[in-house]
Amino acid sequence: MLVLNKYFLRYKFHFFLGVLFITVSNVFAIYPAAIIRQALDEVISGVNTLQLFENSALRSELVENIGKGLLYFSVIIISMALLKGLFMFFMRQTIIVMSRLIEYDMKNEIYEHYQKLTLSFYKRNNTGDLMNRISEDVSRVRMYIGPAIMYSINLLVLFVFVIYTMISVNPKLTLFVLMPLPVLSIAVYLVNSTILRKSEEVQSKLSSLSSFVQEVFSGIRILKAYNRLSIMGFRFETDAEDYKVKNLSLVKFNAIFFPLIMLLIGVSTLIVVWVGGMEVARGAISPGVIAEFIIYVNMLTWPVASIGWVTSIIQRAAASQIRINQFLQTSPEIVSETQPEYRIQGDIQFNNVEFTYPDTGITAVKNLSFHVPAGKTLAILGHTGAGKSTVAQLMMRFYDVSKGEILIDGKNIQQHDLNVLRHQIGYVPQEVFLFSDTIRNNIVFGLHAHEAQGIPDELVIQAASDADIHYTIMQFPDQYQTRVGERGITLSGGQKQRISIARAIIKQPQILIFDDCLSAVDTETEEKILKNLLRIMQGRSTILISHRISTVKTADHIIVLEHGALLEEGTHESLMNRKGIYYDLYQKQIREDKIDVIV
Repeated sequence: MLVLNKYFLRYKFHFFLGVLFITVSNVFAIYPAAIIRQALDEVISGVNTLQLFENSALRSELVENIGKGLLYFSVIIISMALLKGLFMFFMRQTIIVMSRLIEYDMKNEIYEHYQKLTLSFYKRNNTGDLMNRISEDVSRVRMYIGPAIMYSINLLVLFVFVIYTMISVNPKLTLFVLMPLPVLSIAVYLVNSTILRKSEEVQSKLSSLSSFVQEVFSGIRILKAYNRLSIMGFRFETDAEDYKVKNLSLVKFNAIFFPLIMLLIGVSTLIVVWVGGMEVARGAISPGVIAEFIIYVNMLTWPVASIGWVTSIIQRAAASQIRINQFLQTSPEIVSETQPEYRIQGDIQFNNVEFTYPDTGITAVKNLSFHVPAGKTLAILGHTGAGKSTVAQLMMRFYDVSKGEILIDGKNIQQHDLNVLRHQIGYVPQEVFLFSDTIRNNIVFGLHAHEAQGIPDELVIQAASDADIHYTIMQFPDQYQTRVGERGITLSGGQKQRISIARAIIKQPQILIFDDCLSAVDTETEEKILKNLLRIMQGRSTILISHRISTVKTADHIIVLEHGALLEEGTHESLMNRKGIYYDLYQKQIREDKIDVIV
């Protein structure tokens, strides 16, 4: 929990003001007890005096004086209560507001850190767990920063004030009243470790449950297609039951505190009446002292009773903070230094590059070398699993190479500013992802915020037309303002691919990377898009990845990969004349196209 100290320092003004308001509110909370003692003693004294003037003319005057005294004491007590309430409002406006500000900062910090982490991190951790740590775990930590700290400080200040006042009134009675408190302290100490362990189990299970639900909703179409809804429902019910059992076990431990504390408070009240009564009989104290001490004991009831609740909050927050720290302490594997904005030319060079995926140990690229001069087009061909997409991801620097080097404009890619580099690359991944937003916003997504806001509609339409999606968009009721569902679920695969292409080319980047981006469109649409892309690719370095020869045959240079290794390279004509793997792939695809036409 020490990592939270930086936030307390950031909002120290709120914190110290909150402590001040807590102190002042407790002053006004304690003072009425002494007033009530004085009022009760004076009433008893007045009643005894009235008995001496049973038939006297002064009796009515004495009654009036007693009434005035009670009114005076009532006004003071009501004034104290109002002032206490006012400063309690100020207390919450500082401490609780501070906790909300820290919660805001924590979520931003975690989100920013998430964005710095590499793809391998997201492969190791599921989305539900990531979401749970930035939402549920942060909320539990906020309960510690706000309510737990507020009630703890309130208990400490009130305890000091009450004990000091009680001792100043009657040390002997104070000693008897405080006798049950050590028992309470021991009980809290013994239960702490169990609460912490059970809190960690509950949080871990909640993350697992969230991940399961997120995965089910993301793949709902597959579940329906394979009729697995009942089975997955049974799995959810089983996991939810396990979560319920763990939560109830934690609740049972928390429930021990409140009856125990109320019992000890009740014992303290009985002790006050018993011991105080004997002290009054001896004439050591006045009856008002008993009333005063009962008020003090009741004043301590909620703060002391909140010990169990606060302890539970702290233990849960500690368990959550441990989980948050695990991710915050994960260092990003891909780092770069911030540099002034600069323009890249697009000269790309792979020198003996090898790459092994850190999580699986699979070597996806083996001793690969090629050169793409600025403004030229390189096509990468190969079967599924040949390493084509890995090359694209290495160029985007989603991963760092295991051996060799990648040069952009003659400089190692690791020496480039990632933000500058990626902003000048138009990347269309194999797995298209669209956000739950309008089509227009999905197209302009890759632009800087100020660019996206000021871009003319004509450029958006031009990008969509080049991707052969403009006509389709115009058929939608809201056209470019049509909102696509989560991950673009309302669109077909081909429509999503073409919007993704429009998103890449509207940036007018210096480097274009198309990773099998035409696999979901028909041959006629592919030809239209390729015709438009040839114009756009002029003067831009382009990596064209595909398993279709019809897509890559116009490239300046073609390489054929197999299991991550380069088997053939050259132009379309030279590779056809060689009659090797490329030639065999071409003949095979020609035969498949003829069969498709017949069918």
